[in-house]
Parts: sequence; structure tokens; C-alpha cells
Amino acid sequence: MILGFSIALIFFSVMMVILVLLHKGKGGGLSDMFGGGMSSTGGGSAVAERNLDRITIFMGVGWFVCIIVLSLLMKAKNG
Repeated sequence: MILGFSIALIFFSVMMVILVLLHKGKGGGLSDMFGGGMSSTGGGSAVAERNLDRITIFMGVGWFVCIIVLSLLMKAKNG
């Protein structure tokens, strides 16, 4: 069980790094490569940013849950 949550933690960690890099900052971000940098009158880039925000929040919650569960499992194993 600890191994499974450790693998999930690695997955969530890598995904968080990728998703944070994709976010648009002050001067743009890697999301510009995927059309997020186009400042057109359409709301396509805003929708993409909102979806990216939602996915990032979901991955962050998953990362946090993995940390808590792993700490509880390790405490139960050693205690």
C-alpha cells in the first residue's frame, strides 16, 4: 500500500511541475506554445486557462492527500 501511494505521489509531483510550467505568468508561459498566448477577442485562451487551473487544483489536492496518507501509513508501520 505504501508503494502504491509512493508511486501516486511521484505521478502527482511530476504532473504538478508540468502544469505549473504550463500556466501563463506575467510574460506568458509554456502555455503560449499551445495557443494560450494568442490574445484574440475569442474566449478560447481564457477557457484553456480556467481548465488548466482546475486540473492543477485537482492534482494539488491529490498530491496533498497522498502526502497525508503516506505519513499516516508510515507512522502506523513504525509505531
